[in-house]
Amino acid sequence: MSTTIICPNCQHQFEPSEAMRDEIEKQLRGKMIDWQKKKEDEFRAKETVFQQQLQQKDAEKTRAIEEERVKITGQVEEELRKKIGTDYENRVRVLEQNATENEEKLKEARRKELEFLQREQELKNREAEMELNLQRQLVAEREKLKEAAAKDASEKMQLKDSEHQMQMQELRKQLEDQKKLAEEMKRKAEQGSMQLQGEVQELALEAMLRNTFPFDLVSEVGKGVRGADCVQTVRNNFGQECGRIIYESKRTKDFSPEWIEKLKADMRSLGADVAVIVTQAMPKDMTGFGEKDGVWICSFSEAKALAYVLRDSVVKIYQAARSQENKGDKMTMLYTYLTGNEFSEQWKAIREGFMSMRISIQKEKDAMEKIWKAREKQLEKVLLNAAHIRGSIEGIAGMDHVDLNLLEEEDDSSLLLE
Repeated sequence: MSTTIICPNCQHQFEPSEAMRDEIEKQLRGKMIDWQKKKEDEFRAKETVFQQQLQQKDAEKTRAIEEERVKITGQVEEELRKKIGTDYENRVRVLEQNATENEEKLKEARRKELEFLQREQELKNREAEMELNLQRQLVAEREKLKEAAAKDASEKMQLKDSEHQMQMQELRKQLEDQKKLAEEMKRKAEQGSMQLQGEVQELALEAMLRNTFPFDLVSEVGKGVRGADCVQTVRNNFGQECGRIIYESKRTKDFSPEWIEKLKADMRSLGADVAVIVTQAMPKDMTGFGEKDGVWICSFSEAKALAYVLRDSVVKIYQAARSQENKGDKMTMLYTYLTGNEFSEQWKAIREGFMSMRISIQKEKDAMEKIWKAREKQLEKVLLNAAHIRGSIEGIAGMDHVDLNLLEEEDDSSLLLE
């Protein structure tokens, strides 16, 4: 399944390659690393500010308590000096009043301390919430990357499944066609006579020869015409006629020796090189295909392999005969051609094309080696920065179960060994 990208400026559409996909993945990983680093710096800054505020609050609290204590002590001493001459009841009343005021001030100090502790707890809660949000965002980004990879893999699997289904449909269609053909042949064989059964085998033999040797000419001998059932005119790759092979198809229960003499007479009358009898019933002295009295005899299942061997022999005999014709003139022409300017220029053009192709391949190889080395350095840089971020997060959070590995454990170990 192809993905088309549209340029927002010129509206040009194109499909991304594997290299562009790798580059986009690297950019996304780089953005994720920058975002993690930014969040880490913000967290450290907030932690520093919080520590400063905590120290400042502690100092203010201590100073306020000390000032209040000195103030209260001075007031008590002043009151005692002023009221030293009064009676016992006034002194007791003053002491009770001072005690009440001290108790209220102590309550106020406790209330302030409680508020400070509550603020401190709120800051800790916010810190925990920020850390939790950071972990959630990291998990979300990792899930997005996994979904993108899973989507890509799913698209590839769907493409493979569709191709596999098309192949299976083609195979089913071929199987159905073969079944229909077999059923049709079976039906005709069951309904027809022995002559009709023989005609079915003749048609199957002709179809097999035409499909196996498309460059040869397979001609059918009409009914009532003296001769074999079909004639195969063998042609080489240049379309030259090399010879003829005649076939006689028989589908009876018993083999008749008269078939051999009749086919040999047909071979002489047609000027054929080889004669073949394709029969269902083999001679008594033969269990498989073979030659008998100058005629090849085989079953229908062996006809294709035997046709390959006989056709190759006919072509080779023709080539051997042709090579002996005008041998002296051909040697002279060949020597003239090899020593002439035409052959020299053609061979020079071949050598120049070969050298140009070789240099081009070497240049492409050097360029790709350079690109691969640059990408290896970039990958090492990414893995190193990812390891630093992982160590920093584990050192701050005190957790070692945060999965920030870009590769599996086995891949990490292999890279370290390299």
